[in-house]
Amino acid sequence: MAHPPLRRRRRIAAVAATLGMAWLVVPLATAPAAHAAATHLANPFVGATPYLNPDYVKEVSTQATADGGTLGTAENKVAGYQTAIWMDHIGAIAGDSTHLGLQAQLDDAVAAGDNLFEVVIYDLPGRDCAALASNGEIPATAAGLTEYESQYIDPITAILGNSKYANIRIAAVIEPDSLPNAVTNQSKAACQTATPYYETGVEYALNKLHAITNVYDYLDIGHSGWLGWSSNMTPAAQEFAKVAKATTAGFASIDGFVSDTANTTPLDEPFLPNSTLQVGGNPLDSAKFYQYNPEFDEHHYDEDMHAALVTQGFPSSVGMIVDTSRNGWGGSSRPTALNSTPTTVDAYVAANKVDQRPFRGDWCNVNGAGIGARPQAQPYGSSDPIIAFIWVKPPGESDGDYPTATHSHGDPHCDPNGTQTDGNGGTYPTDAIPGYDVPAGQWFTAQFQQLVTNAYPSLGASSGGGGGDTTPPSVPTGLTVTGTTASSVSLSWTASTDNVGVTAYNVYRGATKVATVTSGTTYTDTGLTASTSYSYTVTAQDAAGNVSAASTAVTATTSASSGGGGGGGSHGCTAAYTISSDWGSGFNANVTVTNTGTAATTGWNVTWTFGGNQAVSNTWNATDTQSGASVTATNMSYNGAIAVGGNTSFGFGATYSGTNAVPTLTCTAS
Repeated sequence: MAHPPLRRRRRIAAVAATLGMAWLVVPLATAPAAHAAATHLANPFVGATPYLNPDYVKEVSTQATADGGTLGTAENKVAGYQTAIWMDHIGAIAGDSTHLGLQAQLDDAVAAGDNLFEVVIYDLPGRDCAALASNGEIPATAAGLTEYESQYIDPITAILGNSKYANIRIAAVIEPDSLPNAVTNQSKAACQTATPYYETGVEYALNKLHAITNVYDYLDIGHSGWLGWSSNMTPAAQEFAKVAKATTAGFASIDGFVSDTANTTPLDEPFLPNSTLQVGGNPLDSAKFYQYNPEFDEHHYDEDMHAALVTQGFPSSVGMIVDTSRNGWGGSSRPTALNSTPTTVDAYVAANKVDQRPFRGDWCNVNGAGIGARPQAQPYGSSDPIIAFIWVKPPGESDGDYPTATHSHGDPHCDPNGTQTDGNGGTYPTDAIPGYDVPAGQWFTAQFQQLVTNAYPSLGASSGGGGGDTTPPSVPTGLTVTGTTASSVSLSWTASTDNVGVTAYNVYRGATKVATVTSGTTYTDTGLTASTSYSYTVTAQDAAGNVSAASTAVTATTSASSGGGGGGGSHGCTAAYTISSDWGSGFNANVTVTNTGTAATTGWNVTWTFGGNQAVSNTWNATDTQSGASVTATNMSYNGAIAVGGNTSFGFGATYSGTNAVPTLTCTAS
């Protein structure tokens, strides 16, 4: 599946010549013979000649030219592997000045003699109900469902069903991050509202796509860190079976399932093969990183999910696919041998897992990720239910941006300075790449450089990072505890130096990274336990991914009461309100709370009165009460402490009719 045919290589070479890339090399292969009339295959990836999206090839080639050297050579290799083409809005069907439309792409595939084409169907009503990074254009309403069917699915299937494409095997990845929300996120009002439209929309899409003989339908099933718990896996299999049985063709309408779409969960955890292994009297899956989820990687998850699906009535021939576009986790941080010395499950997991995220729920532009296994058919042999590795998410395209004071759109999970919780009281950094705010789907240079550098198996780039920079910043000095409360510790340190420039500082509490600081040299660690000692170190990082050694450790002890350790000073705060998305009958808003006092806060409240009939339906990073038009939002346990001059944020979703004016907010702090 890896190499383009002769005509395609000539076309890539033409792009390279236009970009001044005389050194571009793509492996040669014999041009394929004319294909026989299409038949529906058990595995369309076997023996296929993959189509390469020229829009993506150009993005990669431009970056490789700019970087040059060893990194550029490694980046250039990425252009030779197939990536899926995303129909992520209605306008993508026709294309625009920078992206070919669906028909133009298929015509290009015919001209090249390619016979494997991958497309993502991704525009359900109320899309991305549990997050904000990729909210769609169609509302979760009856009218929205009609729009999805008539303005989106119908035009796509009309193109795919054209007889001139009958010899192309079209693999359709259907609606990432949709049906899994019907299993795990029904406590969110937006997901409750969207679920029936998800189910009906997917059923409609399957009916239309299955009717085209050379189209292969693969339904998205999230990833092991989402549905891996047995309490999620069985209900998920039941949900997928429910949707399949509602289609005209039943189970036959689904050729298979795809996991890890646009995610970084590893394909395998080679040094953690047994989730029940006892360490210190506890099983490995009891570690905080796994939270009793026994599915540590996508390989085992897909095989176990396959068994669950078969139990629900799917045929054993149903195929499983893994998106390996950025789940490689290579580079210098990848463990190379088992470390059996740790005596606690948390330490054992931390020492041996290849997944370097501090929290398994981190998903947006994850720092340190790398390109994974190359696209391949039958990676574990013909008898394994995993029929292929593919690259659904094109490496180097952003997951999403985040809201700022001057930019209202985005998802707080994409904020490098943001935090998220595990539902059990633990707070973690988002682990998004620091220093950038790139909208979803747009080219993200630093991410692409990092993915290539950290590829596993290696693409040949230096582990030192992009552009040939292999020099780490100087070690941070002067790490000092500047204040404590019963639940927080405030730190400061002296700035590091670098031959190019320091882009971030990583703050560690013990062995756990708790934050990536991209602005300034201070940080307040919150959500701590009173009268408890904590040890901290800080490392510095540059744009190429080089990381300094750790600073000298400091120890801080939280006070016995909320008034201790912080000293005197006044408390004050302001709150800024921005609407991140509005679809006429509902909206999402973000509120940034800034400490304007002279002492760190221990808590805050934000109040406002709506000017219309707005009704808050769900809230994140705060608790809320609403009485009539009046709303009060109060901090959570983990974000009440804000350093002087610092800020935190919360958000909410709401419904309304009529006007939706921005209210005046009042903020009080203690």
